Amino acid sequence: MKKFEYAFDNKRYHTWNYYLKKTFGEKVFKVSINAGFTCPNIDGTISHGGCTYCSKEGSGDFAGNPKDDLIDQFYKIKEMMHKKWHNAKYIGYFQAFTNTYANVDVLKEKYETILELDDVIGLSISTRPDCLPDDVVEYLGELNKRTNLWVELGLQTIHDGTSKIINRGHDYKEFLEGVEKLKSKNIKTVVHIINGLPGEDYNMMMETAKAVGEMGVDGIKIHLLHVIYDTPMEKMLKNGSLKLMEKDEYINLVCDQLEILPKEMIIHRLTGDGKRDELAGPLWSLKKWEVLNQIDDTLKSRDSYQGKKLEHTQ
Repeated sequence: MKKFEYAFDNKRYHTWNYYLKKTFGEKVFKVSINAGFTCPNIDGTISHGGCTYCSKEGSGDFAGNPKDDLIDQFYKIKEMMHKKWHNAKYIGYFQAFTNTYANVDVLKEKYETILELDDVIGLSISTRPDCLPDDVVEYLGELNKRTNLWVELGLQTIHDGTSKIINRGHDYKEFLEGVEKLKSKNIKTVVHIINGLPGEDYNMMMETAKAVGEMGVDGIKIHLLHVIYDTPMEKMLKNGSLKLMEKDEYINLVCDQLEILPKEMIIHRLTGDGKRDELAGPLWSLKKWEVLNQIDDTLKSRDSYQGKKLEHTQ
């Protein structure tokens, strides 16, 4: 096979690293921040307790410490990342909980504080599709004109029955409405999905990936369901109503999903991992690089790549 056009080295999918290097011409990494937001699915606006898989850090397990102010958080995480990459520019990553769930003036104060720091060339804002009121979208549209902005939307699954099981708090229709709001402002959007949710089989997970591929969004994060201690999902695991995916099963599924995603779609993530001391399973997910390498090897053994299956339908 000739070299995949949207990746470096041996990759056969459109890597986030490729996008950053092509866009900025140098190393760029995300600096994860916990800006002290909550979530309507936690504070009682929609529900209490949040999504059944969500950790106490609001899925911001590797973000900064919310007890520190934003600038202190940024510099602490940045310096830790610099142990691996000495010279780089930065994207401020508002990761934990729901990062558009506040008054616009509050959002502006937090976002602009990070944007003003040296060598910050963009923002990535993680949120829910039901937390995009018109005034927030207007501000994001303005922000999009002056920085490299990404908005990350949690979908997890297109199947509303599963969404109810995991206490997601919105349906698929509401998610699509959120995507259209962001599209109307030309805001780059990345969609999160989770493989291995309770009750979902191979076909259901493929249907979710196919739907995201057809949305016209800019990127996708594919996560493995990893179960954190002291969550409702752990209770499901203990009572036998949840079966964890095996490594080979997951790797083959991800490769199948990549084959039906457009080549132009940026792959921001291909697995998920939790903190070692908080992870109930699957424990193989802790070896993230081993999983990523096996995805590379599987695509190579198939003589396959991202978007291959679409070439036969166009």
